[in-house]
Amino acid sequence: MSDPNDKETLTIRHYDDHAEAFWAGTKDHDVSQNIEAFLTALPKGKPLNILDFGCGPGRDLQHFKSLGHHPIGLDGSKTFCKMATKFSGCPTLNQTFTTLNLPTEYFDGVFANASMFHVPSTHLLAVLKTLHHCLRPNGVLFTSNPRGNAEGWQGQRYGHYQEIEESKAFIEQAGFELLSHYYRPKGKPIEQQPWLAMLSRRVSL
Repeated sequence: MSDPNDKETLTIRHYDDHAEAFWAGTKDHDVSQNIEAFLTALPKGKPLNILDFGCGPGRDLQHFKSLGHHPIGLDGSKTFCKMATKFSGCPTLNQTFTTLNLPTEYFDGVFANASMFHVPSTHLLAVLKTLHHCLRPNGVLFTSNPRGNAEGWQGQRYGHYQEIEESKAFIEQAGFELLSHYYRPKGKPIEQQPWLAMLSRRVSL
């Protein structure tokens, strides 16, 4: 299983096989803190082009659309893409994270909530550079991932877990500046905050 494509293929297959259960378990998750942090860093008073990177069944797509924005979903799972389009009415791109084909300087922001950690470390910089390329100048990238210092399989899903220092190094190498970061869930001691959220701005490459 050393081939990154195998890591992606098997992880995507897991989500395809458990799509309905995943939707049932996540559709009511409160990610308002993440969405607020993301939108606060973006221009106000106009509809924004937003890429929901790893959109899943479309929960956040629907929310961005309800706020008057123009979100597009992207997911490696064909099943999730179909569910997301049906639920949100938004277009989706069925692309894997390591074979992205995105328009240049099209998006105001990329919202990668609980998705980027599935990118193997060997591909992470290339993926971040592709997202940099698809963002407009000063565009914003939001990521939220389980934190840690490990990479490997958890059941049928592959994950790459980083703490802030390593995450920041990847972000900066890809041409972003880190604006802020925080740990979730809000209000807990840090040992009870397994999620690392980061807000970054495209600067140069």
